[in-house]
Amino acid sequence: MKKSILAIAAAAAVSVGCSKKSETKVLTVGATPEPHAAILNLLVDDLAKEGITLKVQEFTDYVVPNEAVESGQIDANYFQHLPYMESFNKERGFHLVSVAGIHIEPLALYSHKIKSTDDLKSGSVIAIPNDPTNEGRALLLLQSNGLIKLDDKAGLTAVPADITENRLNLKFREIEAASLPRTLDDVDAAVINGNYALPAGLTASKDGLLVEGADSPYVNILCVKDGVQNDERIKALVKAMTSQKVKDYIAEHYPNGEVVAVF
Repeated sequence: MKKSILAIAAAAAVSVGCSKKSETKVLTVGATPEPHAAILNLLVDDLAKEGITLKVQEFTDYVVPNEAVESGQIDANYFQHLPYMESFNKERGFHLVSVAGIHIEPLALYSHKIKSTDDLKSGSVIAIPNDPTNEGRALLLLQSNGLIKLDDKAGLTAVPADITENRLNLKFREIEAASLPRTLDDVDAAVINGNYALPAGLTASKDGLLVEGADSPYVNILCVKDGVQNDERIKALVKAMTSQKVKDYIAEHYPNGEVVAVF
């Protein structure tokens, strides 16, 4: 009887041990569809080999994925650049940190109505993102190409009120970034982020009237809440996201420089 009990206990212990070995760790990452979610989905099988189930949750805005990381609803997000994250932390009192820089998506000015900025007329309307850092980024793009001049004190978070010279008396329409592609029939031009331009069939190198330079500081990052940086799941994801596989994928799928790997 004792031998039977011991045998059953031993079998149970083996069963529990096997169960623990077969357990997978879930890692949920929020991302905007392209190229962020596409890049993450490329890595699902690679992380599965390490016992990590990567779940990619798609978002179509810039606010909710940060709120979800801060509240712990998701483990990380991949959609934003560092200046935006830092601005968000300051504005909302959040504790978000970057764990890796992955790529740059050049910001560009697009239009359905004009073929060159030389076609802009007095009073032309330009749509720009309405979030603090991307709005400033858009205005800096216009300034770098001589369309406007900004107050030197404005910095990366410039707004239309900081414009000190506007020779064409351009009008600005501040729009949620995700909606900018849909404004192209209603405005003369729009400055659009790469991750919203791509799904709309817009390519910076081909369609952009003005394109942000390759030296842009706006690198897209993998973001987590402070304190999670050393989580083994996050470390595994960083390793996968900065692999040659991702670099090759970016080079193959975005040959015209729409997305540029930085690692």
